[in-house]
Amino acid sequence: MAIAYRHQIDDDTEFALWRIEEGADELYKQLQLDEHEKAFTKQLSKSKRYLHWLGTRVLLRKMLGTEDYIDCKVDAHGKPYLVSLPYHISLSHSFDYAAVMISKSSPVGIDIEQVKEKVERIANKFMSPDELAYINPKHTIDQLYVCWCAKEAIYKCYGQKEVSFLDNISLQPFAYEGHGVVDAKLQKGAIDNAYEVNYIKYEDYMIGYVKA
Repeated sequence: MAIAYRHQIDDDTEFALWRIEEGADELYKQLQLDEHEKAFTKQLSKSKRYLHWLGTRVLLRKMLGTEDYIDCKVDAHGKPYLVSLPYHISLSHSFDYAAVMISKSSPVGIDIEQVKEKVERIANKFMSPDELAYINPKHTIDQLYVCWCAKEAIYKCYGQKEVSFLDNISLQPFAYEGHGVVDAKLQKGAIDNAYEVNYIKYEDYMIGYVKA
């Protein structure tokens, strides 16, 4: 499968989606892995998690346009980074899709989620009463997924642990459409960061993405 969707955000920032239709062996053959990565993949069963891990790495390789080994590590906070290439990256996956965002200039964050009604049951765990008040009943599920994806994208972009979606990330009211922008803030201690998070609905998936 080729790249299913690719969006150029600015001159040095883009994201893309890969629909995972291959088996694990086929994806594995497209990668170059070091001994640590090979050992890590052996710990994963032939499950969706394994396919997701492989899918994000194949997509990253395609976006960077290289056949060389890509040294992709994860820092102490769980944020992926490239050791020897000048890109900030963010990875996400959900069911049949892998998503990757890259930028040469700034930290980025992306989240993709398949839209399901279960989000309504947990909304009060990541949304404040003020945020819940502006949810449009006509678009409850989709709008809640925008909020989740926006907060997840900000969390990944910020790249530090111990951030509460409910207490530290706040979203300004917005009218839901199939795509748009949400203004947000991450506030924790002395940190007060403003973000403009973009979102788009693709098939039955919601995507939120942000650049610092």
